[in-house]
Amino acid sequence: MLYLTVISIIVALFFLTRLFFIKREIKRVTNQLTQVNRFQTDKKIDHTFFEKDLEKLASEINQQMDITMQAYAEKRRTENELKQAIANISHDIRTPMTSILGYIQFLESDDLSIGQRNEYMAIVKNGALRLKVLLEDFFELSIIESTDYPLKIESIKLNQLIPEVLVGFYEAFHQRGLEPILQLPEGEITIKADSSAVKRVLENLLSNAIKHSAGNVTIRLEKRQSSVQLTIRNPAGQLTEKDLFLFFDRFYKADKTRTGKGTGLGLSIAKSLMKKMNGNLTAELQGDQLMMKCEWRGK
Repeated sequence: MLYLTVISIIVALFFLTRLFFIKREIKRVTNQLTQVNRFQTDKKIDHTFFEKDLEKLASEINQQMDITMQAYAEKRRTENELKQAIANISHDIRTPMTSILGYIQFLESDDLSIGQRNEYMAIVKNGALRLKVLLEDFFELSIIESTDYPLKIESIKLNQLIPEVLVGFYEAFHQRGLEPILQLPEGEITIKADSSAVKRVLENLLSNAIKHSAGNVTIRLEKRQSSVQLTIRNPAGQLTEKDLFLFFDRFYKADKTRTGKGTGLGLSIAKSLMKKMNGNLTAELQGDQLMMKCEWRGK
């Protein structure tokens, strides 16, 4: 009987001691979390504990803290991007609107000649068309980035699609005195994507290249081991690595002096469309050459 009593006391002391340490460690975790929640520290929870299950809990808490910090950083980045987008769109709307209103006041004058009146009307029309393009691009981007944006995924023969799109830019190349250099493989290259979305991506990339290129534009299509890659290359000595980092931001224009030459949304639209099709669009500099690369994984 005495033996059982002693054993019971030892067992009870063991569990009481274990409970004491567990409660102390729980209190330590609580204190650390309290400091984090009160923004008194950004230090993670200690991993060394008497109880292994508490170590696992601390590890999961730390992972959740990492996720929360990443979400907070993404939230701040998105907020800053939104603020910049609002500032940019306000500027891009205000500039032609001010011009339109100014010339409308001129048009109200009875002293204008027919030539002056026609000139001012042309300026007002151009300003209105610029506003129309800006609002259409902004609306298109917002639709593309919505979760329910419709895509019709089908087999597309890029060897045929690229020349079809390129023909539509003949006059634009001619006006800039540029020549498109088309490099297509002999074999047929097929991808799974949305035909209209791929055309829109190509149109935006070609428009960007023609507007800002310092020389001829090269369009190269190639089949790689696990992907299909389309590269549009053009001389762009004015660009820097800093420009590439911001290239796909909404309204970003590397050349700030090109007022009225575009909305700054074309590359953002192309990037969003590529993501929707599970593809990727990147930009890189090789010397003075800007390389815009579209990549589709698989067939």
